[in-house]
Amino acid sequence: MGTISADFSGETVVVTGGSSGIGRAVALGFGDAGATVINADVRADAKDADAETPTHEAVEERGGTAAFVETDVSEPSQIESVIEGAREFGGVDVMVNNAGVHRSLEFLEVEPEDFDFVHGVNLRGAFFGTQLAAKDMIDRGVEGAIVNTSSTTAERAEWNHSHYAATKGGIQMLTRSAALELDGHGIRVNAVAPGPIATEIREGWADEARGAIEESDGLPSRAGTPADLRDAYLYLASEGAGYVTGETVWVDGGSSL
Repeated sequence: MGTISADFSGETVVVTGGSSGIGRAVALGFGDAGATVINADVRADAKDADAETPTHEAVEERGGTAAFVETDVSEPSQIESVIEGAREFGGVDVMVNNAGVHRSLEFLEVEPEDFDFVHGVNLRGAFFGTQLAAKDMIDRGVEGAIVNTSSTTAERAEWNHSHYAATKGGIQMLTRSAALELDGHGIRVNAVAPGPIATEIREGWADEARGAIEESDGLPSRAGTPADLRDAYLYLASEGAGYVTGETVWVDGGSSL
């Protein structure tokens, strides 16, 4: 099977939530493709069991340029600081709004603080990440790309996911709405919807995802890995997707079937 490649040399990519899981894989992918990568996360250290080196250091070890900025994406002012800081590297060309949290709770158990926490990071973070990156691109006259992380739960209900799924459905409509309004500025906005990916977005989820699939007799045939998603983000941010905007690409191993 053939491979595809992308060249982001001379471009700066901000990845929120880039310390672990999907964000880490995406950040490393952009670094390998020549981009300067800024990891905007609440912590530098990875939660991944097989990741001992912080993402920005791993990019540099592989010959790239990277930086870490401690960032709580639920606070727009902190996102703005990251984007302003990116001007030291020429400014943001690609914004990946990936930071996400999850609390597994039955619908009747969700408290306002649970709702606010999950929505603050997942949807508020993506909304203002998209808006602030777009403003910077417009100010600099850059035709950039924005890629958001949605989920298959944006369209498929699952137990104990109501407040989380609401954020991912919101991200899907944010992606479409922003794509419509930013098209005249040459800014494309798309999203990736992962299926069951074995990451530690919450404690025990990686094993839970694997176990649920092993007990089923349909698709997907295995739990996905962050590496399975990496190239979807690179494609949507690349010139190869120059005529693609407002779309959500599902990378779910066929689970939506």
